[in-house]
Amino acid sequence: MRQSRASVDGSIRSLSDDLPVGFSVEVEPHREVVYVCPIGEVDLSTVDAVRARLEDMMAAGFDRVVLDLRRTTFLDSTGLLLVLDAHSAAAAAQTEFAIIAGPPCVQRTFEVAGLNGRVPFIEPGSQSAAAPRA
Repeated sequence: MRQSRASVDGSIRSLSDDLPVGFSVEVEPHREVVYVCPIGEVDLSTVDAVRARLEDMMAAGFDRVVLDLRRTTFLDSTGLLLVLDAHSAAAAAQTEFAIIAGPPCVQRTFEVAGLNGRVPFIEPGSQSAAAPRA
C-alpha cells in the first residue's frame, strides 16, 4: 500500500516525495520474518513512511515483523506512538512484532517514556521476534 496525499496545488504526490533528504526505509525479507529498517530521523515528517512499510509487511502475511532501529538517528513521540500502534496491530493480526534497539539517543526516548518493558526488544540475529532481549 503506497500512501499519497494531495499537495497544495491539488496534484497527488507520493508520500516518499515529501521525505527529508537522507531518510529512507529499507525492507529486508528473510523467509517468514521481515525487517523494516528506518534510516535517519523518525519524526512527524517521516513516521508515515515507516508506518506504511510496517502495515504493508503485516498485510503481506509475514509471521514476524521486526522494526530495526539500529540506523535510526532520532525518534520522537510520533515514533513511540508508531511502535505502540504496530505492537497492537501485530497482536490483533496474530503476527509477532519486535524491535531491535537503536543507538543510545533513540533508546533514551523509550526509557523516558517508560516503554522499555512494554514493547518487545530483541537482539540482532535472534531467531524469534518474541525472544526477550538479554
